[in-house]
Amino acid sequence: MTSSTPDPRARTASPEEVARFTAMAEEWWDPTGKFKPLHRFNPVRLAFIRREMAAHFGRDPQDPKPFAGLTLLDVGCGGGLLSEPLARMGFSVTGIDAGDKNIAVARIHAQKSGVAVEYRVGGPEDVAAESFDVVLSMEVIEHVPDPVRFIGLAAGALRPGGVFLGATLNRTAKSWLMAIVGAEYVLRWLPKGTHDWKKFVKPSEFAGWLRAAGIDTKAFRGMEFQPLTDEWRETMNLDVNYMLMGVKS
Repeated sequence: MTSSTPDPRARTASPEEVARFTAMAEEWWDPTGKFKPLHRFNPVRLAFIRREMAAHFGRDPQDPKPFAGLTLLDVGCGGGLLSEPLARMGFSVTGIDAGDKNIAVARIHAQKSGVAVEYRVGGPEDVAAESFDVVLSMEVIEHVPDPVRFIGLAAGALRPGGVFLGATLNRTAKSWLMAIVGAEYVLRWLPKGTHDWKKFVKPSEFAGWLRAAGIDTKAFRGMEFQPLTDEWRETMNLDVNYMLMGVKS
C-alpha cells in the first residue's frame, strides 16, 4: 500500500483520483447529486468535530462561534462541504485540494455564501512551512497512493498539542458489501469505481500511521446508515465508515 523509498518531490495525490473527482466538481453542492452521501452524513461529522474540539480546546459547544481564534487546515477539501460550516463555527479555515476545478467551485460557493475560507490548489506537501491548530482530512486517505507519506506531511502542518481529525472506510467484508456493492452498484449513491476496497484502511493501521507521525489517537467513532429513517447516525461500530481524533505530542 505504500512506497518504501518515496520521492520527496512526488505529489501525494493520485492523478487518476484527482481526475475522477474533478470531473464531478460542479456537483459538489448539489444535495441530490453524486456527492449526496457526503451531504447526508455531514451533520454527523460536524457534530463529532464540534464535540471533540470543544472538549479538547475547552470551548463552549453551544457558542455560535466556539472556535474563534483557532486555525484549521482542511486537506482534500473538495468543494468545501466541511470548510464552510467549520468557518462558520469560528475557525480560520484554509482548504487545500489537488483538483483546481474543485477549488474553483469551493471559492465561488464561499463567495456567494459570504463565508471567509482561504482555498488553495495543492496537497499537504505544500504547507510544510505552516502550522495549524487543527488538521482535518475526511474521506481522503483511501484515495491517495501513499497514505503513510500523506499522514506524515499532514501531521507536519500540525502544531504540538494540535488535533488531527480523519475519516475513512474500514477494510472489512461488510464495508465491501455496503460501501461498494451497495452504495455504488445497488443504491447508486456513488459512481461505479469511486472506491477501491484494497485501499480501505483498518483503524489499527490509521492509528499506527498517526503514531509514527507523533499523533496519539484519542477517539474512534463509526457512522451507520439507518434505512428506516433515511439518515446517518454516530455509533461505536467501526465496521464500515469511521471517524477519529488524535492529538500531536
